[in-house]
Amino acid sequence: MDHIDRALLVQLQQDATQSYAALGEAVGLSAGAAHERVRKLRARDVIRRTTVDVDPTALGAGVLAYVMVDSAAWMGDSGADFAAIPEILEAHIIAGSASVLVKVRTATTEQLQDVLRRIYAIDGVSGTQATVALETFFERPVSPHAGDFSSPRP
Repeated sequence: MDHIDRALLVQLQQDATQSYAALGEAVGLSAGAAHERVRKLRARDVIRRTTVDVDPTALGAGVLAYVMVDSAAWMGDSGADFAAIPEILEAHIIAGSASVLVKVRTATTEQLQDVLRRIYAIDGVSGTQATVALETFFERPVSPHAGDFSSPRP
């Protein structure tokens, strides 16, 4: 991936609805060349999907919690069990005192409690520790320059 691919990714992260003509102009390519580069980024799964960033509070999911999940056994085969709980937005096997870290969004703390109950029902789970976020300063996507140690970052 070269600097033009990274510049395209920056542009797409800012506004994925831009035309290929606008993308090309922003990075110094023709519309056709920009389209071909984006197609190749998709084919290589650099661009995994195109989505819309929605305000969770506007949809009634204003309670954000990160839950550390303890287990008595290896949890590496339980990804589908966590994915079956729709309020869980992310689930990660982690190193440390807990086995899994999940990101949960609900409308109320009562709903969060119900999610914790469903997490406890997963085979191997022996405990949880939930941390509720009171305010989010910011959230950002991964930078196209992450891992690019060969050039200075803007």
